[in-house]
Amino acid sequence: MIVDTTKGMFINGDWVGSESDSWIEVLNPATREKITEIPSGSDIETKKAIQAADQAFTEWAEKTARERSTYLYKAYNLMLERKEKLASLLTEEQGKPLNEARGEIEFAASFLLWYAEEANRVYGEMIPASKKNKRLWVVPKPVGVVAAITPWNFPAAMVTRKVAPALAAGCTVVLKPAEQTPLSAIEIVKIFEEVGLPKGVLNLVAGDPEKIGNEIMESSTVRLVTFTGSTRVGKLLMEGAAKTVKKLSLELGGHAPLLVFEDADLDLAVDQAIASKYRNCGQTCICTNRIYVHSNVKEQFVNKLEQKVKALQIGAGSEETVDVGPLINEEGLAKVKDQVQDATSKGAEVKTGGKQWEGPGGYFYEPTILANVTDEMKIMSQETFGPVVPVQVFNHEEEAVAAANNTDYGLAAFLFTKDLDKAITVMEKLEYGIIGINDVFPGTAEAPFGGIKQSGLGKEGGHEGIREFLEMKYVSVAVADKK
Repeated sequence: MIVDTTKGMFINGDWVGSESDSWIEVLNPATREKITEIPSGSDIETKKAIQAADQAFTEWAEKTARERSTYLYKAYNLMLERKEKLASLLTEEQGKPLNEARGEIEFAASFLLWYAEEANRVYGEMIPASKKNKRLWVVPKPVGVVAAITPWNFPAAMVTRKVAPALAAGCTVVLKPAEQTPLSAIEIVKIFEEVGLPKGVLNLVAGDPEKIGNEIMESSTVRLVTFTGSTRVGKLLMEGAAKTVKKLSLELGGHAPLLVFEDADLDLAVDQAIASKYRNCGQTCICTNRIYVHSNVKEQFVNKLEQKVKALQIGAGSEETVDVGPLINEEGLAKVKDQVQDATSKGAEVKTGGKQWEGPGGYFYEPTILANVTDEMKIMSQETFGPVVPVQVFNHEEEAVAAANNTDYGLAAFLFTKDLDKAITVMEKLEYGIIGINDVFPGTAEAPFGGIKQSGLGKEGGHEGIREFLEMKYVSVAVADKK
């Protein structure tokens, strides 16, 4: 048993249960078996958590940046010490292979380290005034109480990517993890408790997403909501934020294209396409959703891709040799099935995969490649979030760029070429917030991460990430004229 099943929420420095005595069952997606159950929170617990965060805010905001960063440094070290335990837990509740889970824990810890450092680099500004008797300052101040709503696909990294800059900036936090994967968040909060974070600075409420979300959005105390999830939910949060004019930081859906030009290193492009598409069973917001390959290298590329995808090992993530784990739940599996069925009914060719894999009884689907796809197929316009990749052919650069940009999403795009001029000009034309050139792993703590169009608002990571949690206070001072 990972957590005390009677106390799964953390409010004002105490682990508490649910006042309604309702529970969340946490399932292993590889077996569909119950791991444990935790108390399910609602508006009642959320209101208490917001009050606790509000009461703790002033004292926390008044601490020096060095004082705040000390807690983040300590949490960083503890997280790395417990990497194996945390990775094992993450795999159990989320399904991704252990090696990927270990990588996620290291990635999660990197945000604690980065923002421990970045806390000390929150600078204001002095503006040269146009009048001799004026002194103009810009002073950064923490926003206030922050609600952080995190997804199930990266249940550790998305917690630290939001919590670390919020704490570094001087904000207090109410954390709401995905109900499918609350255990990783609980363990991270335990780390902060162990390093002595003051009561009320970080609170955790898991449970009913509608009741918790409504309380957060209706509260005038919560000044910023940072959310990672679907564009559909992001739009609902934007509507809700209008009631109290909250700030929003939204990392939403993606539909990443991967462009393979005629001069590309095909072995590199194939390896990177596989790493991108089938990581976490295709359940990442920036994973490759569409491949566009030049007609002159299409056959060679697809043959290499097919050969390597067929060699991928499917199974429970707890097995060290597994490359591709399960989807998160029945809904995710059904969506993948529907997209493949829709594509094949409209003429797509299944090069490999194309069906559910039974295995140990979990939500598995075979790594799949679809050829001869057309724009009329759902998979070319809808985010898949599964281990299926469609391949289309192009003849000219302009054609590839137009196809890549033909979406409401604008999170990440990738291109493969040895031609520096082409890389730069195509990068400039692609309408995405993140571009990978011969690289499908752009995410890092020290760089800004975020999309454009319907893929979100704001940035996470880098020095830009902490700015989301700051307000800039402008001060104008009139000084005496000593003539």
